[in-house]
Amino acid sequence: MGKIKDMKAYVGSDEIMKLTTLKAVLAEFLGTLLLVFVACGSCMSGWSDDSLPPTVVQIAFAFGITVATIAQSVGHVSGCHINPAVTCGMLVARYISVFKALCYIVAQCLGGLAGAAILKGMTSTNSTGNLGMTVVSSNVSVGQALGVELIITFILVLVVFGATDERRNDLKGSAPLAIGLSITACHPHGRSSHGGVDEPSENLRSSGSHRYLGEPLGVLGWAHPRRDAGSRHLLLRLPGAEGEKL
Repeated sequence: MGKIKDMKAYVGSDEIMKLTTLKAVLAEFLGTLLLVFVACGSCMSGWSDDSLPPTVVQIAFAFGITVATIAQSVGHVSGCHINPAVTCGMLVARYISVFKALCYIVAQCLGGLAGAAILKGMTSTNSTGNLGMTVVSSNVSVGQALGVELIITFILVLVVFGATDERRNDLKGSAPLAIGLSITACHPHGRSSHGGVDEPSENLRSSGSHRYLGEPLGVLGWAHPRRDAGSRHLLLRLPGAEGEKL
């Protein structure tokens, strides 16, 4: 993951006709599709007559392990962002071109919608519910829920950059697992306030595939990726920080 220094390369005009770009975009589409289908499917109950509602822990591990598994599978093709927040972070830090970032975000949104459509089509009407849609709890305001989204997304992007920093020589474990566990760790907190999933594509997916189009965080979920990515980048550039040259 090398930093882009040339402005022409940062725009990405030379990547338009490359086969590797197409493969990377398709990997983002497929990765987000699988994430939505598997992880959001874990949020629903009623798959059998005697099934119990899934617990927060079950859902948290479903999201985290799914992300880790997909990252291990297609990370070598596209970097496995499968999240507009991560893509925006990579763009701000100049690790991805503008053209490729735009293609990634479109692919992620389409993949999320496709995954939700498949999930809805393969689920009975008794267990479909709202497909795990992000809805603000009655115990918190929209502003408070948005604040939770900002923080947990910041944590995710921070872990992604920290776990994949090529300048570190102290990393001994699995980067995909670390990223997946960061989602698992943050999910119970977000779930308690608004069913939080720190992915804008997840919000688009659930709103676009369900009748509650435009639920507060389904829209506001798009307000945080660049802000979180920028603040993470500034944090690592503070004097004395190990990421100073990022």
